[in-house]
Amino acid sequence: MNRCLRPTLLALALCAALPLHASAAEVSPDVAATGAERSPTELAAVRVQAGRPAADTSRANAFGGGSWKDTPASVNVLDREYLDRRQVRSLSELASNDASLGDAYAPVGYYQNIAIRGFALDAATGYRFNGLAIAGEQRLALENVQEVQILKGEAGLAAGVMAPGGIINYVGKRPAEVRNVTLGTDSEGSRYVAADVGHWITPRFGVRLNAAWDASNSYIDHADGNRNFYSLAADWFIGERGKLEVDANYQTSTQRSVSGYQLLGASELPRGVDRKHLLGYQPWQRPVAIASTNITALHTYDFNERWQSRVSVGYSRSVIDDNVAFAYGCYYTAQCADGSTPGNYFAPNGDYDIYDYRSPDDTRRNQQARAELRGRFDTGSVGHELTVGADTFRRTVDRRPSVNEYVGSANIHDAQVPVYEPSPLQPGPSARRLDSRQTAVFALDRIRFGDDWQWLAGGRFVRLDERAYDKRGNRQRQSRLSRFLPQTALVWKATDQLNAYASYVRGISLGQEAPFWTTNADEFLPSVQSRQLEVGVKYVPVEGALTLGAALFRISQPYQFAQPDDSEAGYTFVQQGTQTHTGLELTANGRLTDALQVVASASVLQARARDAGTPDYEGHQLVNVPKVRASVHLAYALPFVQGLDVTGGWRYASSNVARADGSVRAPDYSVFDAGLRFQHRLHERAVTWNLSVDNVFNRFYWRDTGSSGGDYYLFPGAPRQARLSVTFAL
Repeated sequence: MNRCLRPTLLALALCAALPLHASAAEVSPDVAATGAERSPTELAAVRVQAGRPAADTSRANAFGGGSWKDTPASVNVLDREYLDRRQVRSLSELASNDASLGDAYAPVGYYQNIAIRGFALDAATGYRFNGLAIAGEQRLALENVQEVQILKGEAGLAAGVMAPGGIINYVGKRPAEVRNVTLGTDSEGSRYVAADVGHWITPRFGVRLNAAWDASNSYIDHADGNRNFYSLAADWFIGERGKLEVDANYQTSTQRSVSGYQLLGASELPRGVDRKHLLGYQPWQRPVAIASTNITALHTYDFNERWQSRVSVGYSRSVIDDNVAFAYGCYYTAQCADGSTPGNYFAPNGDYDIYDYRSPDDTRRNQQARAELRGRFDTGSVGHELTVGADTFRRTVDRRPSVNEYVGSANIHDAQVPVYEPSPLQPGPSARRLDSRQTAVFALDRIRFGDDWQWLAGGRFVRLDERAYDKRGNRQRQSRLSRFLPQTALVWKATDQLNAYASYVRGISLGQEAPFWTTNADEFLPSVQSRQLEVGVKYVPVEGALTLGAALFRISQPYQFAQPDDSEAGYTFVQQGTQTHTGLELTANGRLTDALQVVASASVLQARARDAGTPDYEGHQLVNVPKVRASVHLAYALPFVQGLDVTGGWRYASSNVARADGSVRAPDYSVFDAGLRFQHRLHERAVTWNLSVDNVFNRFYWRDTGSSGGDYYLFPGAPRQARLSVTFAL
């Protein structure tokens, strides 16, 4: 079928499906009463508009319970309505909605990673579902998500050993009386179907099912994909004081992974890039297949109005069949053969090597259990909100010895990539490559002095035992450490609308692995400690309508980099000097007027290294950390057409460093988005149409200069893309 006809045909199908007849159930009074009675244990089920102070981040953030205004950290919440309006489908698209976030090696067709405050998230601990760590090496779905919480600067007390940038926490949808079906398409002719069905079977037991089927036609040639997603959530009120919340989801996806570009001759950005071109394409290249399972369960028990226990467990598993004709370097091309051009970049004329890379059954597992006791008590005129608990976490990685063989070379401007024979080699048997265990105890006390002052003091004592093995099962490394990670903050209620705070957080993360092209290839460096100072203000002029926030922070940790030297390889991966990120963040979320909504943020971030012993690497911005980012999205309800909203957005990033010495930068860019949202009723059933157009003016830009395995890659931003969806309430 002609691809240009698909959107039209599917749009006609959507229109034909409009006259649907189904009865809509209302929540029973018994259920409503029970929900009100159980409100202390239903925080995650509260529906929150973007940026509203009622958002509950207590499951994932390191400062315990409290409203958005009382949390001494920078927190942004993107709710379900906003995600639907923007039609967010991937992690990279999610990152474009907050100026503190950016891509950190996020290829199309593969699992993606992002950075918060310039630090790439740890795939083992940086992503959460209902506050519990999930394997980040998966295509994170959003169909079963009620809101996304972006928790910035989280560190030791939140998760123990983790990168210092922050946490992305997905909060699952809770059971409700809902029956929705969504159909969608886009300008490439993709087909999308999703169902959201919930019901309270009894006044004490409810379920919610979400499912999605996605046949996506990529704007990149030969990179179409498929995805199937299923999830189930259940709430059970046990007796008069207990509640059990269970969530489970399963997803499979297949899509060819798209290789990134690299600097030409290590000194120049590629020019004349065709964003539809798939580098290194070989007809025998199979899609990357990813299957993921995530399960969480939370049991809460109210001893009385002041004390509550919380026991939660989580299991996450991602299995990746990695298949790619990978475009990398120029070791085998004529222009790089004499060693004048570094082999881990593309050649000056655009030549690059193609590798047959296969790594099937790459399995990542996270297992976590946590027990907490939360309570409130008074000592004289001083109030306390105490949280104490214990946590255990295990992360394993099982992999086969991969195939990674050179098969031929091509040029970035080839209209058709030459076809080569795949490698005859086959992957070896699966073996345990990593076994990481953390055990911890933690405590936090929120102390209230009258109505105006709060002091939060606590810490986490964590023990880590991590063992890494080579492909033959021989132990390569064992890391054992015990650390106490303190955390404290002071909150001042200046007025009923304005809070100010100051906080100090200490964290720890594992050392990075040396790239294969350094003298100490594959060596893991020692763990590093991070420190963060943050001061901020939070302003809520009208309760529940608008939130305004500003935060000034400074994060520092040892600098890890490939240091040029006189060794045979020319580089040695070291820890030397300090990497410091100093920034200012501004946010505005909510309603400016009854008709105008805003989700806006801006970030000014200076990320630099000092005392590194390599002058060329100091005194300038670090790689893939734009100094300025901004994101503004508005929705305006037109007064002359009931139910019709006009949306518009602007995303900006300043120039982005693409080499460690700062000599090459990707230029700054501005991208504009637009859309329409129309809500109406048909045969007494709600119908919602969403049309969004990203990159309206089809601007070319480099969205990502991130690294993987010590090498730097360049990913162009998507061209103009239009998406249309319609949701029917049955």
